[in-house]
Amino acid sequence: MAAPQAVPQERLPRRPRLTVVGSLNVDLVARVEKLPLAGETVTASRFDYLPGGKGANQAAAAARLGADVRMNGCVGSDRLGTIVLGALSRDGVDVSEPPVYHVGGDTGLALISVAESGENQIVVVPGANAHLEPDDLDLGEPDGILAQLEIPVETVEAAAATDAFFCLNAAPAKPIPPSLVERCDLVVVNRFELDALPTTPRLTALTLGEEGAVLLEGGSEVARAQPPQVDAVDETAAGDAFTACLVVSHLEERSWEDALRRACAAGALAASRAGAQPSLPTAAEVDEILGG
Repeated sequence: MAAPQAVPQERLPRRPRLTVVGSLNVDLVARVEKLPLAGETVTASRFDYLPGGKGANQAAAAARLGADVRMNGCVGSDRLGTIVLGALSRDGVDVSEPPVYHVGGDTGLALISVAESGENQIVVVPGANAHLEPDDLDLGEPDGILAQLEIPVETVEAAAATDAFFCLNAAPAKPIPPSLVERCDLVVVNRFELDALPTTPRLTALTLGEEGAVLLEGGSEVARAQPPQVDAVDETAAGDAFTACLVVSHLEERSWEDALRRACAAGALAASRAGAQPSLPTAAEVDEILGG
């Protein structure tokens, strides 16, 4: 896949239009001194209800980075749905019904323990996210579509069957058909998620934590970037910030090298702050940490 030519931001004709197909959760976050070992009980110093879910996180991140974002997803009939939709609405994300559906039962949630080192442990309870079906999709007319794997795989497959640029953040790792990977223009994964893929994507962004990220075309490295130095506080949404920034930067017609560099910076900024959506940076903050 040929990399597009970089275009100065001020010359872009309009904001890129992005549809996010994914999960809407509330994160139940406990702050601990260290993560518990198997069978160990630890005491939390703080507990918060925060808007989250990989889909919602990436939608919020993309909106803060300058995209016009439309959300496709499901929430339950409980008050948690109000929390996550209210947060997205404040970021300017379109959460109209449809394409966001209110279904019976509980909104998805994540149980998250965050250590003082910034490391975390996460258990996701799908809730309403499991009810997003292919026929529910209302994608609009986007420049790009971004999906993750916290919703049914068949719904992700339906979202990928379009002419728009399609990115799959293949997280959390789960079995997916090779045909889905083959439809993707870009797949974003960490090392564990890469090993779980059934075939090699055309274009892969492999995140390496503190080492940054590499871009692989057909499995061969074509670009590499390192993040700016930050003090890690909470890594919960770092991958979501990275993914959203990489996709938005590409839709802004930046080169892949520049997009990868900006994505690493966005991920580092998110890791330097507490919480998932509260930690997501704006385009101006990414520009500032990169020195321009």
